[in-house]
Amino acid sequence: MIETFGGDRRFPDALAAVARVEFAYGDEGEGVDFEPYSAFDSAEETTDWLRNWTGNHALDGDAFRVFGQDGTGGLAAVWCVRPGQPLVEQPVVFMGSEGERGVVAGNLSDFLWVLADGFGPMEAALYPEWERRPDGAPAGIAERYATTPRRPAREIVEEARAEFASFSDDIDALCR
Repeated sequence: MIETFGGDRRFPDALAAVARVEFAYGDEGEGVDFEPYSAFDSAEETTDWLRNWTGNHALDGDAFRVFGQDGTGGLAAVWCVRPGQPLVEQPVVFMGSEGERGVVAGNLSDFLWVLADGFGPMEAALYPEWERRPDGAPAGIAERYATTPRRPAREIVEEARAEFASFSDDIDALCR
């Protein structure tokens, strides 16, 4: 079940550092399709997006902190599902423009390692066979801000998917 988290919208320093990285998509789409934001979307923008995405106009967006998108409009967000835990301990998810969705990492620290391994939120959530393309800038950010040990992105994603196995069903339950 999706629970609300409250009003914490302070943008973590690690995400501010990620926002300064320009991810290269490449001419043939061989790069990472991720455009990080320099702040979370407002509560109003997040609520509007979630209502439109699910078709459920009774929802609010309190359970999500949107912090980036891909080129199609799919969104990367912190999913505030661990009551009493700070934002940096909440999982990161991806919700695509066509209804695709997936858990990317179990917390912000692990998300930084996913980026360092050359995966964006969309690639991590939807394409487990993605060929890793490690990138120096995200790796430096992860080395500076991560509190979890470095691990391969696939391992991080698999662990997060196992922990939050009901994510897709929880989202389906919200849809009208």
